[in-house]
Amino acid sequence: MEEIDNLLAYLRNFITPHKKQIFKQILEQRTRYLCFVLEDINQAHNASAVLRTADCFGIQDVHVIENRNKYQVNKDIALGANQWIDLKKYTPIESNTPNIIQKLRQENYRIIATSPHIKGVALDAFDLSKSKAAIFFGSEIIGLSDYVLQNADEHLLIPMVGFTESLNISVSAAIIAHHLTLKLRKTNLPWQLSKAEKNELEMRWLRKTLKKPDLLIERFYQNNTQQK
Repeated sequence: MEEIDNLLAYLRNFITPHKKQIFKQILEQRTRYLCFVLEDINQAHNASAVLRTADCFGIQDVHVIENRNKYQVNKDIALGANQWIDLKKYTPIESNTPNIIQKLRQENYRIIATSPHIKGVALDAFDLSKSKAAIFFGSEIIGLSDYVLQNADEHLLIPMVGFTESLNISVSAAIIAHHLTLKLRKTNLPWQLSKAEKNELEMRWLRKTLKKPDLLIERFYQNNTQQK
């Protein structure tokens, strides 16, 4: 751990003080207590807007299940958000959805299905203290698959009072992310990243930011070897 700390300190010398402070502030606000899961989204611009939302509200992980629809990031919508979050894509296989649910449960996530058509917990009543939450969003046309709806631990809904029955997926994700991250940061729950996770993320971000990062890292280890 000490060597990684020293390497990070060395690499920080090659970015501006402003960028260094931004990295520090953002890392303190990043969370894996919540994650988003997009199942078979058929409109790339909406899925890309969700990536942007995740980054804006500090949600580090977005999982994309590609059962029928292959997803490509729309750079004009995401505005680079995919560089800073962890986008995990699952290629089309029949057991995609069951596999990701099993994986997330092994990581101690509750499976939360969003749907305006199933009676569930209203957003303002959602209990964050039970455990981490993986929030599933379905396609704009058919919503979440029956498998997710039937195997979810809870169903989450955004109360609405108008004639329209549902919101665009990117709007729903933004409302949920804003509400739950604001609420989460007011709790004593272990929502922040560990030191190791922060170090790993900062290293990736520095590599994306620096020119010739591999050369700088090689120079760091050469200097260390010479000093020993």
